[in-house]
Amino acid sequence: MAMLNFERKYRVRGGTLLGGDLFDFWVGPFYVGFFGVTTAFFSLVGILLIVWGASQGGTWNLWQINIAPPDLKYGLGMAPLMEGGLWQLITVCATGSFVSWALREVEICRKLGMGYHVPFAFAVAILAYVTLVVIRPLLMGAWGHGFPYGIISHLDWVSNTGYQYLHFHYNPAHMLAVSFFFATTFALSLHGALILSATNPAPGEVVKTAEHENTFFRDAIGYSIGTLGIHRLGLFLALSAGFWSAVCIVISGPFWTRGWPEWWSWWLNLPVWK
Repeated sequence: MAMLNFERKYRVRGGTLLGGDLFDFWVGPFYVGFFGVTTAFFSLVGILLIVWGASQGGTWNLWQINIAPPDLKYGLGMAPLMEGGLWQLITVCATGSFVSWALREVEICRKLGMGYHVPFAFAVAILAYVTLVVIRPLLMGAWGHGFPYGIISHLDWVSNTGYQYLHFHYNPAHMLAVSFFFATTFALSLHGALILSATNPAPGEVVKTAEHENTFFRDAIGYSIGTLGIHRLGLFLALSAGFWSAVCIVISGPFWTRGWPEWWSWWLNLPVWK
């Protein structure tokens, strides 16, 4: 069915979570809704705060712009604007815009009669962000444990946090997260390459079918997961990567304060080695 024909079925009243008919409207081809309005509001305010913060930082170099969280001495309280308060306001705006976008996706799913797979998947990405700037700082007692907003400063924070626990790659949850990230890339690169090879043939050749795709992987690795299965697998791998990345940082500090290599001492103390 052509998209323009289907849009008549899509542009129906209802499915809203908040605001009812008052916010049940479109701008061009885009559904807005109450949460579309809040997304635009939080995004605009957050971007303006970032630009204003950059103007106070002494550089417009995109790599060096830095908006740091409050000093640890402020704990979980509000800090002065130029001493971390700006970071707190930007964090509120970022969280508000991300959550609003996810809820807008829920409303679109309700209008289309679809499952909630897309907003659920996005919620896992939101969880990873909120873990870093809200959950972990709350557990550690200070907003200063959040990461700074800036490219170089953010990378420095990641590096310093890793060294703080000696070898962060010994964190078992970090191992799982990295493994899932690589597995996601591997699985979806295989999938994308297979689709292109089947549906983008050389001049004069016919487009191949799903049977060709399944046969390729049965011959190559002995098994084909199928056209629906590869998307389920890709979703599982991607969500697992986001979930374990959140776990790996939230347990570092609140629940484990020593170097991560020390955690593996249980392995050396197994009775089998004695």
